Amino acid sequence: MARNPDDRRSALARLLNVDSRELPAVLAGLLLFFLLFTGYFMLRPVREMMGVAGGVDNLQWLFSATFVATLVVLPLFGWVASRVARNRILPWTYTFFVVNLLAFAAGFIARPESVWAGRIFYVWLSVFNMLAISVAWSVLADVFESHQAKRLFALMAGGASLGGLAGPILGTLLVAPLGHAGLLALSAVFLAAAAFAGSRLQQWRQRQPILAGEVQDERSRPLGGNPFAGATAVFKSPYLLAISLFVILLASANTFLYFEQARLVAETFPSRTQQTQVFGVIDIVVQSLAILTQLFFTGRIAQRLGVGVLLVAVPLVVAVGFLWLALAPVFAVFVVVMVVRRAGEYALVRPGREMLYTVIPPEQKYKAKNFIDTVVYRGGDAISGWVKRLLDGVGDHPALAMFIGAILALVWALTGVWLGRKQAANEAALGQQHTGNAATAASPQPPTTSRAP
Repeated sequence: MARNPDDRRSALARLLNVDSRELPAVLAGLLLFFLLFTGYFMLRPVREMMGVAGGVDNLQWLFSATFVATLVVLPLFGWVASRVARNRILPWTYTFFVVNLLAFAAGFIARPESVWAGRIFYVWLSVFNMLAISVAWSVLADVFESHQAKRLFALMAGGASLGGLAGPILGTLLVAPLGHAGLLALSAVFLAAAAFAGSRLQQWRQRQPILAGEVQDERSRPLGGNPFAGATAVFKSPYLLAISLFVILLASANTFLYFEQARLVAETFPSRTQQTQVFGVIDIVVQSLAILTQLFFTGRIAQRLGVGVLLVAVPLVVAVGFLWLALAPVFAVFVVVMVVRRAGEYALVRPGREMLYTVIPPEQKYKAKNFIDTVVYRGGDAISGWVKRLLDGVGDHPALAMFIGAILALVWALTGVWLGRKQAANEAALGQQHTGNAATAASPQPPTTSRAP
């Protein structure tokens, strides 16, 4: 006897810890991240290969150039976010990036061996990566409430891990027949489809009951303000400053490991093709581990233990990993540490970090969040890149950088503890405010009387 489609839908909702009314939005969010990350991860091994081709000793310059490019791009995004309807910020941003990808594809056809073209693409993809992903998460923080985010964010991030798994596989299989230019054109198609999925997510929110304090057509209006409002909001808020510190420490730990990756891969695999394949295989393993955790564990951990657990677990593991690398700086050990760090970041840290933004106003969800995700993150990259280079220049003592990385990871964990507690307090205060607003709206109002003069 065939099962009723509604029964199957309810069973799926129970399995994934989702309200059946939320399923359309969750599927749209999954699709958004899957398409975005598939397109990006097809190109990520190409970027890493181009970074190595430009010289491992020059990586700190690429990190600095990325930071400068971010400083230029962010005010432009702030200007768009101030003037474009809130529900159209993502489609407009992604359309601009689609045009960029097609232009790069044409450039690689014209000059496929250009080192400078590769360096420019490296910087562009690094900026695109941060901004495009940040905008997608801004939409989710805007569409869902905090209590929903705990259940749903990691699940939708599973779409990112699926894309992160499909992207390297497609890139590895298609780089030979299509070439780098062909991969860029295919990535543009995925990004355009991701923009459509993001629009569907906003449409679902507009069909839902209005939240307390929300205006009916608010999402169809521009956010207003000035292009630099995100930066000023961060410097005025201890909560946002703490998120910034968390991101800087995360970026620093990642950068230390990234430089070790470049050094060890260059020493172990001299061929460009082998390097691209190694980067692709690491991505496949990472995403396979991450998606299992995201689908079945992260949401339940956040619901029962709070956001703080998601923010603290990985930094503690990374601290241990740095100490292990200090004692055994070989490629096999590095692969274990890198896979655990990246899988944990995708499955735990990233969803937990994004949950922090569900308890702040809409303008901050787009502008302040994107300032932190781009300028602050890339600033941490640039500074830590030069620090790592300085440590390498002091002498041939890679263990020193690993010990410093362990200390940074411990401070990172302590910052996560504070943020987890603050997010819980803000969520409770917001819940009381919504309850009070709803009670006020439901209570009968006394009639107004006029007095004769």
